[in-house]
Amino acid sequence: MSEADADALLVERAKRGDTRAFEMLVVKYQRRIERLIGRMVRDADLVQDVAQESFIRAYRALPQFRGESAFYTWLYRIAVNTAKKALVDLKRDVVLPESALASAGDDGDETSRAENELSDGETPDAVLASKEIAAAVNAAIEALSEDLRQAITLREIEGLSYEEISDVMNCPIGTVRSRIFRAREAIAARLRPLLDTREGERW
Repeated sequence: MSEADADALLVERAKRGDTRAFEMLVVKYQRRIERLIGRMVRDADLVQDVAQESFIRAYRALPQFRGESAFYTWLYRIAVNTAKKALVDLKRDVVLPESALASAGDDGDETSRAENELSDGETPDAVLASKEIAAAVNAAIEALSEDLRQAITLREIEGLSYEEISDVMNCPIGTVRSRIFRAREAIAARLRPLLDTREGERW
């Protein structure tokens, strides 16, 4: 059974009043949702509150979920909107912290080897250069407009497809492709002096 099929079964059970089924969905996606929210807000204490509110909203909206997109895509959109609302309420800017680029894996426990140890063939200069590049990428992403930043984050960090991003951002796939292209161009422009790449080459 695929992940989407398993989620669909749990969603149907939850719709029929099986709270345990929804709790299983919460357990499955809580860490991913918290990491997503953590990329959007600076206040670590706020992350769990926003995540909890996101799941509450999802549970209340469950009768309206038609299964036209994957459950996680639908939940992701709710979490993004909940985080945005929290940020507006607190009058804070959306940011992408440096740690956002450290790991895109589902378990969230792996960290960049360059930050912790030197692997074979890595010199201190090489590690320093990689850290400088990571910092430049992070700065470039932070400097993007909200739409471009969200599109590139969904694609490169969350690994969503263009179709899923289109669903999350509620815009045509062509717009998604354009936003990702523009985001990559802006990031490449920041990296070019560090990488000494030619015009037209991207990261």
